Amino acid sequence: MEITNNFGLPEFVVEALTFSDYSRGDAQISVTQLIDSPRIVQLQKQFADEQKKDAVDFVWSRFGTSVHNMFEESLKAAKSDAITEERLFTDWRGWKLSGAIDVQEVHEDGVIISDFKVTSVWSVINDKPAWHQQLNVYAYLVRKAKGQAVKKLQIVTLLRDWSRRKAEQERNYPSAPIVVIDIPVWSDEQQDQYVGEQMQKHIDAEFDAATEQPLIACTGEEMWEKATVYAVMRKGRKSAIKLFPTELAAEDRLASLDESSAANSIHYIETRAGEKTRCAGDWCNVSQWCDQYQSEVWGAK
Repeated sequence: MEITNNFGLPEFVVEALTFSDYSRGDAQISVTQLIDSPRIVQLQKQFADEQKKDAVDFVWSRFGTSVHNMFEESLKAAKSDAITEERLFTDWRGWKLSGAIDVQEVHEDGVIISDFKVTSVWSVINDKPAWHQQLNVYAYLVRKAKGQAVKKLQIVTLLRDWSRRKAEQERNYPSAPIVVIDIPVWSDEQQDQYVGEQMQKHIDAEFDAATEQPLIACTGEEMWEKATVYAVMRKGRKSAIKLFPTELAAEDRLASLDESSAANSIHYIETRAGEKTRCAGDWCNVSQWCDQYQSEVWGAK
């Protein structure tokens, strides 16, 4: 990957932002890759040398690393028995999976896994399936690599865009800039099934890439797809009266507001087109090489 410095930062700042000692060891796949789209993972490998990223884009990931280090040093200073930043490995049909777990607290009745994230308020308000997947794969690793049961999963989030004013005014807004989220622990069978299905998808994608076969398409969930909705609106009002998944349902509601044509004239339906958020935004760094993106988003042949 080529690192750019479009904002003219001092060289020592660039070096500090872009430094990384990350390694997944001798594993073929990491937990982060496992829960991601096989298509994206393969395209990232194929076009690794052609990707570009500016130094400023590393700010929040470096901040996250600093937060991890802060908690780790604090635990060490407190002489805690908690295990920090342990990378675990397990084998699945010849492929090695690895993941680094932020904190493991070992108790007689099971392990508590904690993961630190510097993230947005939106991520806390809106449940993220990827967090459930990631933490449960960590639980899978602890069970397979160490033979220990996991009794609790939690994410400690630090909200980079938290606002005290919004916390005081908005009902569903986080009340503090740090929020601890409990993640449900899946059954052993659910964890085994999820890991097995994902591993097989990535193994198949690796074979397809090696043999120059078409890659498996990203799913709607992997593209963060938002469905088209139909908003029943009232003239002079900015927010929708109600959103509907189908135009027919919206038309039925429009008709029920008032049977008189005069009343109906102040109401109307606004179509809010769905989009593949990850593709259309800056969230996928390989979209320019993705034929699925070109065909589905841009309509290219």
